[in-house]
Amino acid sequence: MNLFRDNQIKYYIIFLFSFSLLIFLSSMGLNAVQEKAIQNLFLSHDKAIVTSLLEQGISKGVIAKAVTNTVSSQEGTALLVSIGITEHTSIRFLPFIAEFQRISGYFMLPVGAFLSILLFGGTFIFLWKREQLYQRAAKVITRFTEGDFSCRMPQMSEGTLYRLFASLDQLATTLQSKNEAGQKAKKFLKNTISDISHQLKTPLAALTMYHEIISDEPDHIKTVIEYSEKTGLALKRMQQLIQAMLKITRLDAGSIVFEKESCRISELVLQAIGELTTRASSEGKEIIIDESSEETIICDKQWTSEAIGNIVKNALDHTDSGGEIHISWNRTPAMLRILISDNGSGIPPEDLHHIFKRFYRSKKSLDTQGVGLGLSLTKSIVEGQGGIISVQSTLHEGTTFILSFLTES
Repeated sequence: MNLFRDNQIKYYIIFLFSFSLLIFLSSMGLNAVQEKAIQNLFLSHDKAIVTSLLEQGISKGVIAKAVTNTVSSQEGTALLVSIGITEHTSIRFLPFIAEFQRISGYFMLPVGAFLSILLFGGTFIFLWKREQLYQRAAKVITRFTEGDFSCRMPQMSEGTLYRLFASLDQLATTLQSKNEAGQKAKKFLKNTISDISHQLKTPLAALTMYHEIISDEPDHIKTVIEYSEKTGLALKRMQQLIQAMLKITRLDAGSIVFEKESCRISELVLQAIGELTTRASSEGKEIIIDESSEETIICDKQWTSEAIGNIVKNALDHTDSGGEIHISWNRTPAMLRILISDNGSGIPPEDLHHIFKRFYRSKKSLDTQGVGLGLSLTKSIVEGQGGIISVQSTLHEGTTFILSFLTES
């Protein structure tokens, strides 16, 4: 039974069992004492009667017959009534019975008092320990309600009560996790709003300025065209910023489920760079795909192609005219790796560990395109699918990004 798994209850039940056994043994002892006392009292009573009858000259035979007689008669009862001995006679007028009462009380009162003290003492200790346990639990619950989950409910034994305490601990852990998740979500939302607000200030200020210039000089066609183009670029930057932030926010919130499927890497790469080849050509740069081996990968094709495209965009941003971006892949027993290399300016060592942070822009790349979200988004996409992204770079020589995915058998 679960009841006996609680040590306090188990010990109290053992105490009650021992107490009951003690009562039984005490009763047997008192019964023996009373039997001996009754025997002695009746013997003293018979001795007194025999002595009185002998002194009055009654023959021994008559006395012996009277002492051993077990049958009463009306004459005998009437005689006892006449001398005041009936069932209503007070015990204090019956010396032998009064003596028996005194002897019984002498033994029973101390034993009864001892047993009562023992029972109340044991019960008090049990209830006191139980009360201490309840008070400890109440203090912990109070801490829980105040948001402090560092304490734990008493877990000294087994049993129903401790199972209840364990359930409360589990509930507190769940509440703590939800509380931490809520705080994290609030902090994330606050930071996201702050980031978006901060990043939108520059293009909004530029748009305001462009609008004022165009409004002040509506008759200067060249000015209107020039600043209209700048307005378009600012709007495009804002659109890219908002779209990238929304994607990162959805990825961080876990609201995006990657739909993995088997696809050829060559098709994945072509989809990723489809809109970038024109830019590369216009800037005098070349994107080279190594198709020496055909491999397949299990991934979300749409999101993974976007991740690859973001890295290629980054490479174009940091590669001068005449530069090359190489895309290749290889398979190991455990991993399938996609490598994207360029011969651009490279990444300074002090920036290498920060490039995946949101809105991070190296001091040496402030004059390049981008808003500092592409690599952060790529990292979220790759890691969201269980992959790993790493980077190797040498200043003034180039950079290589490596996307590694576990092979699935």
